[in-house]
Amino acid sequence: MDKDYLIEKWLNNELNDAEKEAFKQLDDYQFNVDIIKNAEFFKASNFTEVEDFESFKARYQAQNVPVKKLNWIHPFLRIASVLVIAFGVYFTFFYNNLTQVQTLASEKVIIELPDASQVTLNALSNIEFSKRKWDDNRQLSLEGEAFFKVAKGKQFDVVTTDGIVSVVGTEFNVKQRENYFEVQCFEGVVKVTSDTIIRQLIAGDTYKILNGNFTQGKTTSSQPQWIVNKSSFESIPFKEVISELQRQYDIEVSFKNVDVNRLFTGGFTHENLDNALISITQPMNLTYALSSSNHVVINGQNK
Repeated sequence: MDKDYLIEKWLNNELNDAEKEAFKQLDDYQFNVDIIKNAEFFKASNFTEVEDFESFKARYQAQNVPVKKLNWIHPFLRIASVLVIAFGVYFTFFYNNLTQVQTLASEKVIIELPDASQVTLNALSNIEFSKRKWDDNRQLSLEGEAFFKVAKGKQFDVVTTDGIVSVVGTEFNVKQRENYFEVQCFEGVVKVTSDTIIRQLIAGDTYKILNGNFTQGKTTSSQPQWIVNKSSFESIPFKEVISELQRQYDIEVSFKNVDVNRLFTGGFTHENLDNALISITQPMNLTYALSSSNHVVINGQNK
């Protein structure tokens, strides 16, 4: 029997027994039944009219129109994707050509830059610079502490999160730690810019911003003490001294009854932990104990 004829009579509830059996044999019998069954759960609006069979047939056939899926792997798109990746690789590895050097706890390294300038990097510090652009722009980024011997030439910039140090040819030290930014000039002239605080330093000048407070002072040293495996401090909070001790010995330090903001002047060696601990605890009337090979407890006086 004609399929459309059966559906039309079924919608009008006019099928005889033989036609009902033929209708049940249609491949989309269940689909048609489900449409009518589900329609019972919808409430018609006040302006809905019952569709005639021709309208129902047109909607039914529209539901069976195959949908063509967009193929994103079109040859043109594949070519474009390859080009994007290729340009990314080129600019990352060839254009920028960034070099990064990072030190571990208790480690120091000496790096020679493309212009023969020399950088000595202190423990837990890192620098980053571009070899390709070096001739046109002598600039590097620093996190931590480093001592610079800069070859004469174009301007040389050391960029940190706390300020920029600019020179032509000189020797200077830059320390950039949390809430602590310090520049010491040992030779030549150094320009330091940190926010609105701009200073020009000559040999022997120091520039320091500690916890947001700026001070300028003097040094009689010809190089930073950490270069010869010593750390020295002048009126620095004790917690900063301990942070440096942890960096140089790769240890953990905890406190009991200690005022970590108390100011400390002095230093310690990087070559013997016991000697270093004696040097920083005795002047402060503190004691220490090694609870393990890499954990030190510093004790204050009980109150």
